[in-house]
Order: sequence, then structure tokens, then C-alpha cells
Amino acid sequence: MRLPAWIQRRRFATGLAITGLSLVTLAMTKAAEQRNWLSAPGSKEQPPEQPAEQLAPAPPEPKPCPAPATPDPLLGPRTKESGSWVGSSPVQTNLPIVVMAGHADSQGTASPGTPGYAVDQQNRPPMQPGIRDELFWNREVQAAVVSQGKARGLNIRSYTPPSITIANDNDPATNWSKAKVFSERGEYVLEIHFDAYRPHGFGSGLIPVLANVRALNVVDESLAQAFGRFPRNFRGGLGGPRRGIGILEIAMLEPPLETKLRDPGSREHTVNCLAERVVNALVQGIS
Repeated sequence: MRLPAWIQRRRFATGLAITGLSLVTLAMTKAAEQRNWLSAPGSKEQPPEQPAEQLAPAPPEPKPCPAPATPDPLLGPRTKESGSWVGSSPVQTNLPIVVMAGHADSQGTASPGTPGYAVDQQNRPPMQPGIRDELFWNREVQAAVVSQGKARGLNIRSYTPPSITIANDNDPATNWSKAKVFSERGEYVLEIHFDAYRPHGFGSGLIPVLANVRALNVVDESLAQAFGRFPRNFRGGLGGPRRGIGILEIAMLEPPLETKLRDPGSREHTVNCLAERVVNALVQGIS
């Protein structure tokens, strides 16, 4: 018996659906087999790799400081008026060291420090209005010396007066008054200075404490070897050395050193190199 047309169409459609479903199932089975064949036994399918992050380039190596030499490429000439003293007294390995900035309390007085060659001869503006350039750089080196000294294990600190102008030298807050107290209790007091430019300046070197204050020690000697040595009674005996201060003239405040200090691109490196010279000498003296 011939089936009605609508039944024939339904049977045909049903057959097509079954055939299509079978083909889809077969394709999925084959794909799964292929994935299993490609994967290592027991391994899990890994997510797609992410592109590696770009690493930042390594920071450049710090520029090395100039090595001591004659003439010195960093400090310039040593004092033209040299002493013959020798520091030989031993010191304790944890010697307390106090670092001061020269002229930190004498701005606007008769002894404010040198303005430097740039200000005095080239009409450049001062580094900081209201203070001499010497004090500005004294402070910069003072801070760097204390920072580097602490990093290297020295028992070191700074002292800064409460005002940049203290008219009375005997005020208990001045560098001089504090240094006398510190020195009498066995602390080593070092005051950072820059000398005047040529022909007024002398050059780098240590002006040590006077003979009636204390015996010169191995730290004095180490600083003198690194920077030079002024006569012990330089200019008849200065106020600082009379009160237990060793005055360290870093260098004359003139080119090329002053130019490097004023240049923002070389300032930090130059200050750190000056401080490194000081700290190296302190460490050498103590050890």
C-alpha cells in the first residue's frame, strides 16, 4: 500500500536528522581522539601562552669617582701652606663623630664664608638666597658624609645650629660652643669648609685642633693624608681648633670643581664623591 505523501516526507526528514546527528557525533569523537593523541599521557590541556612581559632595562652603573692623584682631578691643589705634624694617638673603633657645616651660624656677620668664584667673579646668582655659597655646599657635603658614614657602620651624626645668624660666638647653640662640649667628652668633631678661590685660597687640607685641646690622633692623620695638612697654628690658631674642631677644607670653591657642583647633571655625583673621600679617610683612620 502506498503511504500518504505527508508520512513519506516525515520519514524522510527523520532519517536525515538521524544521519546528521550520527555524523556530528562521529566528528566530535574523532576530534577528541586527535586531541588525546597529541597530548602527553596524563597531561592537562594548557591554556594558550601569554606574551612575556617586557623587563625594564637594568639601571646604569654609577659613574666611578676620580681616584686621588697629583694634581687631584676632584679636589684640585692641596694647601700651599703645609704643616709637618703627625697624628698618632689611637682611637676606639666606635669613636663618636660629629660633622658640622662651617659658617652654619655666621651668615650676615663678619665671617659668613666665601661666596665662591661663580658669584664673586661671574656674577652668578647664589645657590640659595640669603646664604653664602660656601655654606650651601658645606651643608650638602655634611649631609652626604653622615649618610655614607652611617651606611658604612661609623658612629656618626651631624649638628646644625637653630639659626643661620647667631651674633654671640659664645651662645650655647653655636658650632663653637657645641664643639667644645662634644670634644671634651671624647667625640671627634669635624667641620666641613670650602676655601676661597685663587689667589685668596690655600687649597684642600685639614686644620687640626690646637695642642692644648688634645693630642692629634690617627683619624687626623688619615684625613691629612687624604686632603693635605695645614700648619697646626694656622693664622695664629683659629676659633674652631681652639674649641676642639678639626676644620676640613674640602677644596677651593672655583672651577672646575665649582662648575661640576653647580651643574644639575653632575651635582649629586660630585657631592657624593667629595663625601666618599671624607668617609674613606674616617674609616681608614678608625680601622
